[in-house]
Amino acid sequence: MAAAMAAAGGVGLLYDERMCAHATPDGEDHPEKPERLRAIWRKLSADGVVSRCMIMKAKEAEDKHIASVHSKNHIKLIRSISSKEYDSRRNKIAKRLNSIYFNKGSSESAFLAAGSVIEVAEKVAAGELRSAIALVRPPGHHAEHNEAMGFCLFNNVAVAADYLLNERADLGIKKILIVDWDVHHGNGTQKMFYDDPRVLFFSVHRFDYGSFYPAEGDASYCFIGEGAGKGYNINVPWEHGRCGDADYIAAWDHVLLPVAEAFDPDIILVSAGFDAALGDPLGGCCITPNGYALLLTKLLGFAQGRIVMALEGGYNLRSIANSVSACAKVLLGDKFRYDAPDMQPFESSWRVIQAVRDELKTLWPVLSSRLPENVSLRSRPTQTELYSSSGSESDVEELPDAIASVNFIQITDGVISESLSRLRLDEDKIATTATSSNITVEQSPADLAEPQNVGSTAVSKEIPSLSWRSELSKVYVWYASFGSNMWTPRFLCYIQGGKAEGMNIPCFGSHDPSPPCGTMWKTVPHRLFFGRSSTPCWGIGGVAFLNPEINDSENSYVCMYKITLEQFNDVLFQENRLVKENNESGKTESPNSPLIGLSEIEFVSSNKAVHLAPIKDSWYSNVLYLGEEDKLPILTMTCPSSDVERCKSGELPLSPPSKTYATTLIKGLVEGKHLDSDAATSYINAAATRGL
Repeated sequence: MAAAMAAAGGVGLLYDERMCAHATPDGEDHPEKPERLRAIWRKLSADGVVSRCMIMKAKEAEDKHIASVHSKNHIKLIRSISSKEYDSRRNKIAKRLNSIYFNKGSSESAFLAAGSVIEVAEKVAAGELRSAIALVRPPGHHAEHNEAMGFCLFNNVAVAADYLLNERADLGIKKILIVDWDVHHGNGTQKMFYDDPRVLFFSVHRFDYGSFYPAEGDASYCFIGEGAGKGYNINVPWEHGRCGDADYIAAWDHVLLPVAEAFDPDIILVSAGFDAALGDPLGGCCITPNGYALLLTKLLGFAQGRIVMALEGGYNLRSIANSVSACAKVLLGDKFRYDAPDMQPFESSWRVIQAVRDELKTLWPVLSSRLPENVSLRSRPTQTELYSSSGSESDVEELPDAIASVNFIQITDGVISESLSRLRLDEDKIATTATSSNITVEQSPADLAEPQNVGSTAVSKEIPSLSWRSELSKVYVWYASFGSNMWTPRFLCYIQGGKAEGMNIPCFGSHDPSPPCGTMWKTVPHRLFFGRSSTPCWGIGGVAFLNPEINDSENSYVCMYKITLEQFNDVLFQENRLVKENNESGKTESPNSPLIGLSEIEFVSSNKAVHLAPIKDSWYSNVLYLGEEDKLPILTMTCPSSDVERCKSGELPLSPPSKTYATTLIKGLVEGKHLDSDAATSYINAAATRGL
């Protein structure tokens, strides 16, 4: 029925001033502000778009429809947060969440935003509209099942997608393509459909090796869905900012469009964030209004043109208004000329696209071929791109008048590097860490064969990059592993590089690839638990941590490796994602100063733990002292006590390990001849199911 009616109707445009009631509680400025909607509406009115569309008013979503993707507790909180009973604690609740504010208008705005996307999606699916734009706020793609985050209260697009699939089966919508071109990863949407083959989720976003918001590893290209949904989650994670039209068009032409053709969706929902636009203060990318128009034009060939655009981010008022106007004109059928004489993607973008294709090629054979060769690529940003990071409201030129027809840009053949870059995390922390550690060097090299007592009055200074490695290569410690490193083949990846069975991404290895001088096992009085929700290496599921607090009733197994303090630092760097590969030289780069030197050994021996300030927000930033063996300190790395409290409160997730990760731990315990398979399985299961 919907297919037959798809050609009917016009373009819907939903705008409602009531969604401007959601604002900061004290009137302070904020990127996600009501003026975003008003600026877009003024531009659309001035360009004559409003008069050509079917104007719609917002409609609140019903709780039962939101409950398809959000928990009852979350819905109850958002429903109540603007009421008088929350006046005294509204701000306190917001501060506990990630990048969220509330005021007396938040509840109504949130329910209107979710309901509005349902409303327009339903009319497009039914053929009453050809396509539609929902100008909604607050945005939605970061909102998770039980948590608001990243300016998002309800996941508007996810609510609408689930509604079409499960509440309105009569409309014939069986397959939905969600395209998320917001500069930030759509973490909430990904998790809601991660095992659902009816939804193909495509997100292109800044990743920056895991340091760009929301700074979660599951934004990597290796997260492709699970179970029946494997292959239906596609991430294209840019390695840096300044990506523009050419990079996005290449992602469309070489990933999204071929897969979309094979998937053959019944409708397309666009999480239309415009914070990758030229001049956006948060995004740092460079898509032009005509660039967005071209990306949208390329989608019109699917789902019989049934496209719903739901506003997400975008914080430069001029660029968001120009970009939405350009997209609206595409939906209205206007033609435009796309002139781009220097259409060159970044080398890094080309490598990422090839990595995405390699990850998915067994599931989508259309991606099996190599990318074209002899492509003209650029390694450095232009001056315009550097200037775009200023975020000024005047950075973006007005959209030229629509003339002639679309001039589709084709990427020409060219040469690409055979070595694909490995996506790495926390690149931005390298500079901070590089000068982070003061190491006492009053001993002569001959004195450093074993750890020395370093007095509190010792004069400290930083060891130069090459010197600290030479000095610490003569100092031995026991590294106690309680997680996947209990399995020796996996631990050796941190020393010698590469990846072991079950790992999604390889390790860089240590500067010193020498194997451990010895291995032994013991138990320690610390609680083993599994926290966080996913990692690039192991996929969806928690990973192992030790509670830093001593508890004599606990006995957790650790496999101890005798390694140098230089190697321990290299393991610490890799555990905390501080190692990267230089795209130009191909060489591995790591911090030029150690995190743990002799002065830190002395401190941790006396205080039992040291929380490393330069990487205080990293997962394994707390080094514990577990005693001595053969007069050598036993060290391990885990989370700080504050993270344990955040897990107890529910702010950080406690998650059971993935099957692959759990199997790796069990292998370590069994092959270490410490437990048999049944006992090892019971040990891991008990740690995963007990509350903190």
